[in-house]
Amino acid sequence: MKRNSVEQLALIFGCAMLILAMDSCSRTRHESITQAEVERRTQELMDATAPGNQTPWRKYYAEDSMVFDEKGRSMDKAALLKDLTPLPEGYSGTIKLVKAQSRIFADMAILSYDLDETETIFGQNMTARYHGTDTWMLRNGEWQIVASQMLRYYEDPAAGKADPKRYGEYGGTYELAPGKTAVVSADGASLYAQRGEGPKTLLIPEATDIFFRKGVEGRRLFRRGDDGKVDAMIDRRNNEDVVWKKIK
Repeated sequence: MKRNSVEQLALIFGCAMLILAMDSCSRTRHESITQAEVERRTQELMDATAPGNQTPWRKYYAEDSMVFDEKGRSMDKAALLKDLTPLPEGYSGTIKLVKAQSRIFADMAILSYDLDETETIFGQNMTARYHGTDTWMLRNGEWQIVASQMLRYYEDPAAGKADPKRYGEYGGTYELAPGKTAVVSADGASLYAQRGEGPKTLLIPEATDIFFRKGVEGRRLFRRGDDGKVDAMIDRRNNEDVVWKKIK
């Protein structure tokens, strides 16, 4: 009897250990996450953007999540969901996730990625590129985004047409402060700005009296006085102006 009791206890103990091991493996499989799965979920969010489908956004964003978008807005989950509405009639679009990278830990996953957006507005096509970084955390057995940041890649505006015959009106020396000058000059059909002894920079026309530099955010505007003559060059950055006065 005593031997049978020991054997029974050993069998019960072995079964219990097997059940615990199986439960642990099942829980590990459930709780772990891969880059492929995080990418899949992120693409699911992007696919839900144009139709304004809030279901995956409610599912994958934590209640206490922090969201910072490409417009500079800081939002909580409630504000994020309120902002998620269908595109207007006549609008359509797609967003594709590309170039993803990840760092995955036991209870945290960070996904860094680009987004290629195509939007059609009454037959007119537009494109934009973004870079996003999401932090996912495992809490209560569920992987959710707790922090998200989105940036938009800078793109040069479309070049416009300008009359090179008017470039002489822009030419001259402009002063920012005593001893700090820039020279604007024309070379054929091209207009250049040169600050001090630095290299010449091509000014690309966007519209009348408005130019930009390739790969540089902002505009160069030539201001005209009441007499119609150019009296200043304005370096406009984020809607703020740095004024260079024309001195000769």
